[in-house]
Amino acid sequence: MSEGREFTVIIEEDEDGMYIAEVPQLDACYTQARSLDELMARIHEAIELCLETEPQPITRRRLVGVQTVVA
Repeated sequence: MSEGREFTVIIEEDEDGMYIAEVPQLDACYTQARSLDELMARIHEAIELCLETEPQPITRRRLVGVQTVVA
């Protein structure tokens, strides 16, 4: 990735076993894949493409943590 910027990547697995990665700091920056290795390669590519169209991060959100809530 260019300029050595750091981005938070949220990774989830759907009910079909697909991995989904999203970068909350960049608008509409997400991808999916069947393996984590493929997912990481794809999210690097997605970040580069997002930065080409929008050079600055859209938001300055910082991941604080993840909680499980029983309701």
